[in-house]
Amino acid sequence: MINETMLILGGKGKTGRHITERLEARGVPTRPASRSSAQRFDWYDESTWAPTVAGIDTAYMAPPVDPQGLEQAGRFIRQAAVDGLRRLVLLSGRGVGSPGREFAVYEKGLELENAVKDSGVDWTIVRPSWFMQNFSEDFFYDSVMAGELRASAGTGAEPWIDTEDIAEVMVAALLDPKHIGETYSLSGPRTLTLAEVASELTAATGRPIRYVELEPEEHVAELVGYGVPQEVADSLRDLLAVIRNHRSEYVSDGVRQVLGREPRDFTDWARSTAQAGAWSA
Repeated sequence: MINETMLILGGKGKTGRHITERLEARGVPTRPASRSSAQRFDWYDESTWAPTVAGIDTAYMAPPVDPQGLEQAGRFIRQAAVDGLRRLVLLSGRGVGSPGREFAVYEKGLELENAVKDSGVDWTIVRPSWFMQNFSEDFFYDSVMAGELRASAGTGAEPWIDTEDIAEVMVAALLDPKHIGETYSLSGPRTLTLAEVASELTAATGRPIRYVELEPEEHVAELVGYGVPQEVADSLRDLLAVIRNHRSEYVSDGVRQVLGREPRDFTDWARSTAQAGAWSA
């Protein structure tokens, strides 16, 4: 049993809470940290950084998605290394560092990866595709409930991945030193367009759901109108542009590399998520 407490930055998020559950089930003590956790942590309040890292050797980090937040995450990891952090598993994004990723969110994502590598800590970088849970917990949830997936993804496809698979990979990386210095790209087992996702969700939920294709700036305007900060809306537009431009229509084998099995399929995830009541409101 590992007695060392592990820091989970983003401990209440879509990946962090599953990682925390899995570590604690193995008897590993954790310190979940976020703005609403007992251990308060805020990327934009640097006074919260040192208390969060105090006494910690190993951490999982899920950074913000906007360029300014990614810059802050780079500042944090450099300071955390000075404060005694020795091991970090970073949630990055599939495509970071690849040619043709000309948007700020990818540029800053690569800068963060380089900051981690240059910090002096032992590192593992995990780059997943878009999460299936974006349809049940977060970004697209309201759209699913309204019966319209409104987005600027065009006709491009994405190999959506279950955050449970990501969490299992992260736990393996945190617990096994053989993953030090490795970068893993993760995805689901097949690609789906948002029109195909809408059909899958219709079948799973019994609700009629359709995909409404928006132009990128039209999508940004809608998001801002719903209260999404401009910089986050711009980052989401840029992330979706990779799908829109058909640059994400490939499958990655990181789940198989780390866990020795195939990742969960979207159909299975949608069916079990519907049965669990995610869209029953």
